Amino acid sequence: MSQDRAEVFGGVDTHKHTHVAVALDATGTLLGSAAFAADAAGCGDLLGWLRTHGSITRVGVEGTGSYGAGLARRFAAEGIDVAEVNRPNRHTRRRRGKTDTVDAESAARAVLSGEATALPKSGDGCAEAIRVLSLTRRSAVKARTVAANQLRAILLTAPEDLKDRFGTLSAAAAAEACSRLRPDRSCDTVTASVKTALRALARRHQALTDEIAQLDVELRTLCEQANPALLGAVGVGVETASALLVAAGDNPQRTRSEASFAALCGASPVEASSGPQTRHRLNRGGNRNANNALWRIAFTRTRVDQRTIDYAKRRQAEGKTRRETIRCLKRHIAREVYRLLTDPPIVPNRHDLRQQRTRAGLTIKATARALNTWPTRISELENGHRHDRDLAERYQQHLTQLPT
Repeated sequence: MSQDRAEVFGGVDTHKHTHVAVALDATGTLLGSAAFAADAAGCGDLLGWLRTHGSITRVGVEGTGSYGAGLARRFAAEGIDVAEVNRPNRHTRRRRGKTDTVDAESAARAVLSGEATALPKSGDGCAEAIRVLSLTRRSAVKARTVAANQLRAILLTAPEDLKDRFGTLSAAAAAEACSRLRPDRSCDTVTASVKTALRALARRHQALTDEIAQLDVELRTLCEQANPALLGAVGVGVETASALLVAAGDNPQRTRSEASFAALCGASPVEASSGPQTRHRLNRGGNRNANNALWRIAFTRTRVDQRTIDYAKRRQAEGKTRRETIRCLKRHIAREVYRLLTDPPIVPNRHDLRQQRTRAGLTIKATARALNTWPTRISELENGHRHDRDLAERYQQHLTQLPT
């Protein structure tokens, strides 16, 4: 077989400024290694260098979610199969040492042997946009919490008149009141400085609250666009839907099965058997944000969903603790979420529901009475403040049964 038709397996160790690549043939023979700049031109040079050794079969890239994201997108655009590769384990590093070339070769051998099979996120759709906005929202929430704690700390040691006026208020109310403070130059220096600090922290708290509210609107819109069926599931809100969509990525089929998705979310039990003992242990790996989202959904459903309440009672009657029951629920919810991500059902559009109700001459109160629910829930559903797939489907069925 000629060299230009030989199968080539690549491995790339990615960094901020340079990417180190290694090429192997189908027998595992090292064909070469080289370093390239971590920019658009360097990615093109790396791709061309791999092609000089033959036909590229698959490339393992380390760090596809960070420094290797751009390179993975470039390979995917060229139709090249890319595998996400973890860094070499400690045993291998102790035995072979640590260099960028060694790491790149380990990545290439991982795809050659079939050990590395995970597909990277495509990062070209709503899920990537949600990830960026969610990251920004989390930092804003942390900053607002810091501002609120500092506001409380200053009020704790503030002069008595300020402490008595604002010390018992909630964080939002204290921020609203302290934002209107005006340092009086006639008072003592300490009081004037405390007022200035309180006003600055309060206005920072308010600005961050407005920023979070705007990000929530953007995230809700993106979640509705990405997967309205997921957002309409019982117990799923904007934050939990965002975490699950980000974990799955814009190509959720890359997980291949619901068991793989459960493992991705850290909701699958791990075998810990030895000798005659057969047992499983808690999975502490996976995407912890997604795991927390599954926990919040399970916790909510144990309070509002009758099927989940009955299931939890049955499992606890079998001898399981509440924590163990929640873990079982998380596994079941992961299966449901995977189906919603990979094959979402059609959810009635809230704008269409409102238009159909208006054309039929129905009021919100009459519609709520027919559906045996509260008018506020119909209003929230139509305005996008509530996402309830079951209610939306019953609403759609009710409207289609009306006489024309």
